[in-house]
Amino acid sequence: MSDDTTKTEPTETPELDQARKQRDEYLAQLQRERADFANYQKRVKAQTEIDRSYAVSGLAADMLPVIDNFERAIEAARTSEGAKSIVEGLELVHKQLLETLAKHGVEPIHAIGQPFDPNLHDALMQQPHAQHPENTVVMEMTKGYKHRDRVLRPSRVAVSTKPAE
Repeated sequence: MSDDTTKTEPTETPELDQARKQRDEYLAQLQRERADFANYQKRVKAQTEIDRSYAVSGLAADMLPVIDNFERAIEAARTSEGAKSIVEGLELVHKQLLETLAKHGVEPIHAIGQPFDPNLHDALMQQPHAQHPENTVVMEMTKGYKHRDRVLRPSRVAVSTKPAE
């Protein structure tokens, strides 16, 4: 049994050449789309992590006036006669509240004695002061807070100036 038919290689035709070019274009396009989708997934995952880490910011910002009033209550109780045990109790609760916020990345901005920083401080007034260099925070009217690296509320402060000659 001999096979008289000879195997012939397909000849290069313009249609075949065009089909190969189209195939290569589709493959390249598919590879680009896959890379774009992988990059999109990475961006979404990173943004989700950022959003999750700052999710407590809104609640913390709403709690700041409560903390302010709590601190005022402690100061008022300190001036009252016979309120020593009340002051101690309030201070313990205040400390616990601040520790709980700190666990979630919310901490007070330490301002007094620091150089004035407009990113952290809101200067309400200037005071001539001989003991401090110019543009140093000498008084804090309202404590500022930040959540991780974001300022929730700037410290409202008085800044030193050179005393009048």
